[in-house]
Amino acid sequence: MKPRILWISGISCYGNVHSFLTYTNIDIFLDDFEFIYHPVLDSTYTLTQIVEDVKGCDILLIDGAVADDFMRADKSIKNIIQKYASVVNKIITVGTCATFGGIFQHSSYTGASGVHFKADELQSDFLHLRHKTISISGCPIQPEILVNTLYEIKNNMDIKLDSFLRPKEYFGYTIHNGCTRNEYFEYKVDNHNFGELEGCLYYDYGCQAPYSSGSCNKILWNEVNSKTRSGSPCFGCTEYTFPKIGLFETKKNMGIPENLPLGVPKRAYITIAGVAKAFKIDRLNKKLM
Repeated sequence: MKPRILWISGISCYGNVHSFLTYTNIDIFLDDFEFIYHPVLDSTYTLTQIVEDVKGCDILLIDGAVADDFMRADKSIKNIIQKYASVVNKIITVGTCATFGGIFQHSSYTGASGVHFKADELQSDFLHLRHKTISISGCPIQPEILVNTLYEIKNNMDIKLDSFLRPKEYFGYTIHNGCTRNEYFEYKVDNHNFGELEGCLYYDYGCQAPYSSGSCNKILWNEVNSKTRSGSPCFGCTEYTFPKIGLFETKKNMGIPENLPLGVPKRAYITIAGVAKAFKIDRLNKKLM
């Protein structure tokens, strides 16, 4: 029997909805799962039918931020989520807005939030659902991560989660891990122009890859590219701090970045950076000339 999925959208730009539609093998996926409701795809029920009476459902996908006074089909989004959360086997927060509040934390919609409260705490309304919740952050999500996670649920696989309830398989390392610019990072060879394919974007342009967990440089977008590969700094869109103020800058104190890569002590960074800067790697520097 096909697992039955409800995709409910809160305060959302629908970026995750459209990102999901770019999944290469979506036709195969739709043969293996049933959407009782999806905002765009043909579904078993209408939204009105979904909110009027709780339908049989296995997996609840929450897309977008939530707020007490935000309505869907004249029903509170939180009320809809709570009703279905009590009957489904798994809940997945789809995207950074659903997970952490994202850009809507700073909008005119006061009280908009994600399921999580900043770090590894859940909002009080969702605390009792921790045991069945999986979070997939990203703005938007990578469709492969959502699809693969749904298949793992379907096959009753044991999904290891981090403190934000994200699958470690995809969020257990930083986006910096796998970046094609790592050698430039190691030897402090900076990029000074957007769009160039050489040089590191961390020291001058505020690349968030060393602080952000995700698979963007391993599961490439459309199997082709990522931000850092195309010459743009990582925005850190998988983290609860997104969106960062002053995105395209690296704050420094006496030449040392104010925020160091995850898990790197300042003394160790200064030592390593000093040694690396002492080397002049002609092969790397010539590419930027």
